[in-house]
Amino acid sequence: MFKGYNTALITPFKDGKVDEGAFRSHVEWQIGEGIHGLVPCGTTGESPTLSHEEHMRLTELCIEIADGRVPVIAGTGSNSTAEAIMLTRHAKEAGAAGALMVTPYYNKPTQEGMYRHYSAVADAVDIPIVIYNIPARSVVDMTVETMARLARHANIVGVKDATADLVRPALTRLAIGADFCQLSGEDGTAVPFFAQGGHGCISVTSNIAPKPCVALFDAWTAGDLKTVAELNDRLMPVHDALFVESNPAPVKYAASLLGMCTDEVRAPLCELAEASKTVVSEALSAAGLLA
Repeated sequence: MFKGYNTALITPFKDGKVDEGAFRSHVEWQIGEGIHGLVPCGTTGESPTLSHEEHMRLTELCIEIADGRVPVIAGTGSNSTAEAIMLTRHAKEAGAAGALMVTPYYNKPTQEGMYRHYSAVADAVDIPIVIYNIPARSVVDMTVETMARLARHANIVGVKDATADLVRPALTRLAIGADFCQLSGEDGTAVPFFAQGGHGCISVTSNIAPKPCVALFDAWTAGDLKTVAELNDRLMPVHDALFVESNPAPVKYAASLLGMCTDEVRAPLCELAEASKTVVSEALSAAGLLA
C-alpha cells in the first residue's frame, strides 16, 4: 500500500504561529525532490502542541498542495479514542490516503485496550490505518500478536515501527504476511529493516535530505547494494545528529541552516544547546548537505 520514503513533516513556526508559507514551500520542495509520500501532524510535526484547528488545517493544506502527486498519510493519533476518531474522520473527509495512529501514550493501555482502541477507529472511519508503534515515547509496545489480530480488519494496513528491534519486521511478516505494510520509524535502522521485509520508512532525515533518501530506496529496490551502502554511510551521521536532542528540535535547526524555516519549536521543547547546534551543522556539512 505505502512504500519508499515518506517524510514526517516538520511544522514551521514563526513568532508562535504556524508559518503556512514555509510549510507550502517545504511540501512543494519535498515533492520536487521525488519523495514517495508525506506525513503531516506526526511527532516530528509537533502534534502534541498543535491545536485541533492547526492540526486539521495542516492536514488539509498538505493534501491540497500534494494534489494527488504523492500519498498523504495524516497523523491522527491520540491517547483518547474519541479524539482519534474525530481526527481520523477529518483526515478521511479532507482526502488523505491514509491515517497514522500512534499507540495511546500515558494511559498505558493493555494489549486488549490497544486492540479495542484501533478497532474502534477502524470501525468508525473507512480509511487505511497505519499503526505507529513507538515504545520510547508512548511507554506501551504493541506485540506482534496484537498487531496480527488488528491486521484482520480491512482498514488496518500496516505499521510504522519505531522499536529499533530488527527482529520485529521479520516476525511481523511471518505472522501477518508480506502484504502488511511495514515502514521503519527509525532512519538509522531503515536498511536492515528493509532486509527483514520492510516496505519503506517514515523519515525525519528526509525533511532535509529527501533526494539521497529516495536514491537509497531506489538503489535498494534495484538491488544495487553498493550504492545503498554508500548512501547509508553518508547519511548515518545525519540520522544520529538529528536525535542529539529531542526530535524535532535538531531537524528544525537543520532546516533553518538550509533556509527552509526558523528553528522555532513549541514549549516544552526549546532551542538546541550550542554544542548540539555544532553537532548538527557538522553532520550536514560532512554529508554534503550544507555548503
